[in-house]
Order: sequence, then C-alpha cells, then structure tokens
Amino acid sequence: MAVPPRTHTARPRRRAMSLGVPAAAAVVLLAGVAGVVSVPLALAVGVGGCGSWATFHLVRAALSIHHADRSFVACRGAGFVGMGALAAVVAVLFTLLAPPATAVWVIVAFGLAAACYATGTLLLPGSGKGWMVHSRRAFDGLGLGVSLAFAAYLLTPAGLTRPAALPVILIGATGAAVVLVAMLRGWPARWPAVRCGIGSILVLSGLGSIATLLAAEATGAAGGTALALAGLPIVAGLGLTVEGGSRRDLPPVPLEPRNPDQYLASYPLLAVPAGVGVVAAIWQLVVGREFDSTSIILGIAMVTVLAMRELLVVHDIRRYAGQLQTAEAHFRSLVAGATDLTLVLDEQLRITWQSPAASRLFGLTDDEVVGNAFVDLIHPDDVEDAREAIDAVLAGEDADGPPALVTARLRDGAAMWRETESTISDQRAVPEVAALVVHVRDIGDRRHLEKTLHKLSYTDQLTGLANRRALMRELLAHRRRAGQQGTLLVIDLHGLAEINDARGRETGDAVLIEVGRRLRGLLGADDLPARLGGDEFAVLTSDSAVLAYALAARIATAVAEPLQLPGSIVELHTSIGLAELADGADSDEVLRHADLARRRARQLGLDRVEWYDPDVEMKLDRRMDLEREVLGAADRGELDLVFQPVVDLRDDQPVGVEALLRWRHPHLGTILPNELLPIARAVGISAELDEWVLDAACKHLATWTGGDNGFWLSVNVSPRELLTARFPDRVASTLQRYAVAPERLVVEVAEAWIAEDVPAVVASLAGLRKLGVRAALDDFGAGQASLSHLRRLPVDMLKLHSSLTNTGPQATAGSGPAVIDVVVSLGRRLGLEIVAKGLETSEQCERAAKAGCLYGQGFVLGHPAPAERIEAYLETHRP
Repeated sequence: MAVPPRTHTARPRRRAMSLGVPAAAAVVLLAGVAGVVSVPLALAVGVGGCGSWATFHLVRAALSIHHADRSFVACRGAGFVGMGALAAVVAVLFTLLAPPATAVWVIVAFGLAAACYATGTLLLPGSGKGWMVHSRRAFDGLGLGVSLAFAAYLLTPAGLTRPAALPVILIGATGAAVVLVAMLRGWPARWPAVRCGIGSILVLSGLGSIATLLAAEATGAAGGTALALAGLPIVAGLGLTVEGGSRRDLPPVPLEPRNPDQYLASYPLLAVPAGVGVVAAIWQLVVGREFDSTSIILGIAMVTVLAMRELLVVHDIRRYAGQLQTAEAHFRSLVAGATDLTLVLDEQLRITWQSPAASRLFGLTDDEVVGNAFVDLIHPDDVEDAREAIDAVLAGEDADGPPALVTARLRDGAAMWRETESTISDQRAVPEVAALVVHVRDIGDRRHLEKTLHKLSYTDQLTGLANRRALMRELLAHRRRAGQQGTLLVIDLHGLAEINDARGRETGDAVLIEVGRRLRGLLGADDLPARLGGDEFAVLTSDSAVLAYALAARIATAVAEPLQLPGSIVELHTSIGLAELADGADSDEVLRHADLARRRARQLGLDRVEWYDPDVEMKLDRRMDLEREVLGAADRGELDLVFQPVVDLRDDQPVGVEALLRWRHPHLGTILPNELLPIARAVGISAELDEWVLDAACKHLATWTGGDNGFWLSVNVSPRELLTARFPDRVASTLQRYAVAPERLVVEVAEAWIAEDVPAVVASLAGLRKLGVRAALDDFGAGQASLSHLRRLPVDMLKLHSSLTNTGPQATAGSGPAVIDVVVSLGRRLGLEIVAKGLETSEQCERAAKAGCLYGQGFVLGHPAPAERIEAYLETHRP
C-alpha cells in the first residue's frame, strides 16, 4: 500500500526521538562509567537499545521508500546504513562473550558494519549515480584507508600488540575513508547525507576502539571504563545516522554546474594517501624503529592500491581526452560549417579568435581580424549604436535576458559593407571562455527580400501602380506633410466586365495595364496613381480644386479614347469622384467621400465628374435605404396606384386613364416612379413591380361601373418583363381573372427601350395583339428610334413626348409646331392613335388639337388621383 506523505508536524517529533533515545543511551553508558551499573549491562542496554532503535527506523525508512517508489534503487542507502547499525549492535553484544572468542567475533562484526556503512553512504541520495562512479569512489576510499592503516600501524605504541590491532586498524581506516570520500565527492551535499556520514564515522570509531581494547586484552576496571566510554561515540553516531539516513521528504538534488564524472580535480586524489604513507615511513625512520614484515606488506599494499588507482586515473584521463577530442571535432565541424561567424572579444573589445567560417562567409583572414578592435569592422555610422549595446553587456544589464542584438554593417575581406545581425553573449563568468562571444550573421539576402516584399505589399502586381495600402499610407503622409491641401480622385471603369466576358480575363488585364499607362502619362511627378482593385483606380494630387477637376476631365477623355485590341476596338467609360483632403477628418473618410462622389457620378451617367458634398452623401444614403426597403414594400402594402385621365380633345370627355405607380414610404413619403423604377431595376425586382401594377390596375378597372368597353387603361411595362416569353400568358390570365375585355388594356413601352432588341419586342407585342391587347409607344420623339422601327412595331397608339407640344420660350431645337405636325401626320398615315402628353396650358391643348392629336394628357386636363377619385371623376364626366 502507498505510504502517506510525511507531515510537517511529524518532523519535530522525529527529531525529538532522534535526540532522546541516544541521550538516554548516553546516560546509561555514563552510569556504567561511574560504576552505578555494570559495564556489560550499560553496553547491552545503551548501545544495544540505541542500535536496535536505529536499525528499526532505518529499515522502516528503506521499506517506505521502496513502497512509495516501487524500486529497490532508492531505498538501498538507508537499508545498508540500517544493516550497519544492526552489525554495530551485534559487535557490542559480542563483547559480553568470554574471551578469546570475543575479539574475533567483534572484529568480524566490526568489518560487516564498516562494509554496510561504506556501501550505504555511497548509495545515499546526492552521492552520484552509476556503478562506475561508485566503484571509483570506493577505490579512492580503499587507497586512503590502506595508507591510513599503514600510518596507524607504524604509529601504534609499542605497548600494544601490533599484529592483533592490524585488522581493526585496516577495517576502521578503510571504512571511515570510504565514507569520508563519499561525503567529499558529494559536496555540495545534502546536510542529512553529511550527518549520516559523520554518524557512520563515529560508529566505526567507537567500534574500532572497542575492538582494539579487546585485541589488546585490556581488562580490569580501567578496561571496563574504556569500553563504556567507547560506546558514547557509537550512540551519538547512531543518532546522526537515523536523523540523516531516514529522511524521505528532501527536495530534488540541484543540477550540478559540472559533469559528475569530473571528480579528478575535486580533491587531492593520490597525493593525500601517498603523503600519509610517506610521512608515516619517515617518522618510523626518525624514531629509529625497524620495518617489520607486516609494515612492509602494508606498504606494498598501499603502493599497489595507489598504482592501480593511478591506472584507473590514466584510463579515465584517456577516456575524457577522447571525449574531449570528439567534442572538439564536433565543435570544429559545426563552427566550420555554420552560417554564422563567431568572434571572441576580450574586455578591450579586441578580437582574440574567429571561427574558420570567417574566410568562407566574409573573406576575412586571421591576420586581418585577430588582435584588432571589433569596432574597426563596423561602419562608422553604426559604431555608436554598437558601442551602446556592447557597453550594456559589459555593465551586466539584462544579464538574465536573451543575448544583446546588434544590427550593423560590417566590412568584409573585399572592403564591402555587409548587412549583419550580431548577438553578443557575456561569457566572462565561464573560466574556460572568460570573454565576450559574438555571433555574426549576414542578413543581406534577408534585407533584400524584406525590401522586395515591402515593395510588393505596396504595389499592384498587374499595373505596377500603387495599391490601396500604399495609397492610404501616402494619403496619411500627404496630409501630415502638406496639411489639408490636395485632392483625391476615385475612378470607376465601365465596360471592363463586358470585355472580360466576351474576350477573357487576359484581354481585360491588358486593358487595365493600358489604363494604368494612360494615367501615368497624365500625372505629374508629385501625383500618385493607384489601383484600388478590380476596375477602380485612384489619383492623389496636391492640386487645388480647379486643377484637380481639369485633371479628372483629362483622365475621362484619355480613358474614353478607343483602345486597339487584336481583332477589334473597344471603348471604356468612366465615373470619377473627387474629394478635397480638407473635407475629411482622416484618410478613410477622404476615400469614402471620393467614393461617394464616384457613385453619384455613375448614377448620373457615363464619363461624369462629380465633387463630393454633403448633399451627395444624403442622396446616396437615401438610395441605399430605399434599395434595402423596396424588397418588402409590396408585402407591407406600401405600393399604390394613381390614375391620370386621357381626354378626347374634341369633346373633353375621358377615354382612358394611365396607371402610375407610387410607393407610400412610411417615413420618406411618396416615392415617384422616376426614383422608384431605377432602384427596382438595380435590385432586380422590376418584373415583380410590373406584375403588381398589372394585377392592381386590372382589378380597379373591373370595379369601375358604367359598362363602357371603350374606356381603356394603360400600364407601363419594363423591357425585361416585356421580353419574357411568359408575359403574354400572364396578361391573358390577369384579364381572365378580373373579366376585363382585352381591348380595354393598353401596354405602354418607352421609346428609349425599343432599340435594345427590336425583333424580340416585335414578337412580344405581336403576341399581345393576338390577345386583343393594344400597345402604345410612350414618350415618342424624345429618343432616337428610327422610322423603320416604327413601321415594324405592332403598336396602336403613339404617346408624344411633352417637348413636342412645348411652345414656350424654353422650346429646344427639334421641337415645336413644325415637328409635332410632322409626327402627327406620320402617325395618322400609319393608322395610329395620337396622344399628346404633358399638356399644362390651354394653348398647348389647342396646338395639339390643331396638329391632329385626338387625345391629350396633362395637368390641365386632370391630375393623377387615387382610384376612388377617378371613379367619381368618371361619373361626373359621363355623357
């Protein structure tokens, strides 16, 4: 089962126990020294009890670590230290046996304890990983232990039996030396591991003292007191090993700043053992003692161990040298093949080393660079910024951040200036480097690419003109530079879509390129032509209003010139809007104003030039509102019909009415057809409006009483609705639905629309004639319809344009009495009924009647009125 984590409240309790049990054991031992209790009892209770307690805690800690980590690796250190404590207890208990077997068993237990403590200390956390590291440290301790045993043997007083003390000295020195080496090699170490190591040395020292006393056969009261005193470091060491070896809530081991295998320089590995042995041998010679066979064997063993350790050192040095050579070869290959130049600078900013890539990347040799100042390679204009960055690095500013970045031009081997980017890293704190490291990268290609991309991002790829982004940037800069003076022109091309549909986009692109060329030819050096996208262009000029308008007129004329294409000639037309820079609060508003003026120009016709003013924006806003709301006008019941009488000029009796569409807008009032019909055509609902008008008109005609089948009603039809194949059928179904005689319906077609598709118009009107529905040609005389078309069209009535009856001072050329006489005469010869429209005065009525017009229509004869008033009007004018 999982071991619950240790709490902070358990730590003081554990520390109190780690001090209380050894303290109680020490009191018992002191009682034995004082003679209060017997020495064997003091050793058995004090050392035995404390050792059992230490063994229990250390083994339990090892098992807890094993259950928590599910591994034997992490628990081995505490486990071996616990076994060492158990061996110490056994060694002390052996002292209670009767000699001579006591000394032998104590030495055996002492050796087992030394082995367990040495092994456990090597395996504690923070003491290194891997069998190679542990074996090297064990061998280091063995060499030091043998040398210490050699010295101790030589320095042992003559009163003690040296051969009997030799195992104790050898075991104690070796075990303590291994523990000491493990502590030193783990430095900086965790303090619990240090306390465990010190405790192990104390235990081994106490056990060694007991074993030495037993080997020397020290008896009597003095010997017992010495045994009790030797138990004091044992219980103290056991307490330290428990406190340090059983810790399981330690923080992670911090990363070492060096390779853990680089322990050759951590402490005097061979000098200390050799020095100890040499000093002991010299002392032996100084005091005049002779070397016996045991000392000679120990000396030979010491030299053998040191020689073997030397061989291992040589092997490690060769291995590290091979690794170093491999790493250096890798480093050289990386540096030589790198795309960056690496420089090493001293604190005076002199170059002390450059990478082999210098000659390949920059054409620089060591003779030209090494020993010279780094700033001598930098362009004079960039030296100041580079010095500031380097001084900041030297001052330690932003040391924890990324390396300092310096962008400067550097001189290469051909004395050419290269665009470079350098990172400067402060490595003065690294002993192996102790300098500034500069990595230089050639960014010339990147800068060229950046400039190319910058140019592409501000240039129209087809025409080579500036694009919208460049125009907005220049417009902002122009406003800052020249204040509010200047004009923006927005140009819209007409006819490009037809060219693309008929000849393909390649031909359309060629037309756009030619338009861009013509624009450039008309502009000055300070003017900026731009293509906004599609078929829209713009020109930013600093000219005043008058000169800008003249420029716009020249552009319209130049673009309208015929363009020769392979196999044909095409013509383009424009709509140009102008806005002064002073009219807008910012660049976006200036462009919006110019675009609004362009849209107004397009509504007014081709090749128009219009200035922006607030009225234009109000009209466009009104149109956009109407375009949005007209789609649901019929469903909302906002459409209405008014009717204007058509009167017989001979007896002033009404013969018919014309249905006129009105849109009763809830907020904008009544919208007349001259505004409504273009909007309907723009949004594509003119056919739906014609259907609504036809249905509503026939419905009203059927409700009017009187039974006069000669009274007719005329409706206006758009060319799109007229040219549909189902229009005659729709007319027939409507007449049938309201039981209206076909001869009472007149379909009016505007003269301006006839030229769109004469054969189709003739076919549609012929279909209506078969139904008995009559047709009228509206506003005749205002357009350019030829007389041949008039003869071909199956119409029954001509409705003359108001300009033909205008006899006032505003009569234009091509109108007046002579013209109306000719037109009426022509119509009568063709058998057509003639209606004079726009009659506003009695003189105009008399002139129309004198010319031969049978019918008249105008305000003087009757205003357009709703159906109810027309019905009352008919009742009052019935003969």
